[in-house]
Amino acid sequence: MDEMREPCPYRIYDDCGGAFIMGCVGGAVFNAIKGARTTGMKHRWLDGSVKAVKANAGVLGGNFAVWGLTFSSTECLLIWGRGKEDSWNSIASGAITGGVLSMRSGVQTMLVSAAIGGTLLALIEGIGLVISRTSADQFKPVMPTLPENF
Repeated sequence: MDEMREPCPYRIYDDCGGAFIMGCVGGAVFNAIKGARTTGMKHRWLDGSVKAVKANAGVLGGNFAVWGLTFSSTECLLIWGRGKEDSWNSIASGAITGGVLSMRSGVQTMLVSAAIGGTLLALIEGIGLVISRTSADQFKPVMPTLPENF
């Protein structure tokens, strides 16, 4: 599937750390804007931004890390169990991750979250497949055409 990815035991660490960083950076940007907007005093907007980032960015990073850890672990288990690495592993891992992370909310919520997770990963895999196929057409060898009077 993707030859540039780490092998499975190291992939879990890599995805968990990458998800943590994405969550922290995204949480910092989102909470900085939210903190600046909700500060009552106009001249103290920077203080509100910094306080909101300190309070919430790490939490969002941790939530993303848990998602990345669960996703990568289930993907590696599916690769090991099925014996092959393809898009179905990612789609099933997204569904399993959505279900596992919402398990405490009940069976119905778990099933809905699993369906949403599987659908989102299917969309991501489908878009990646379309992009790789259209970009592969650029590199097909083309037969040169000879001039008519040759």
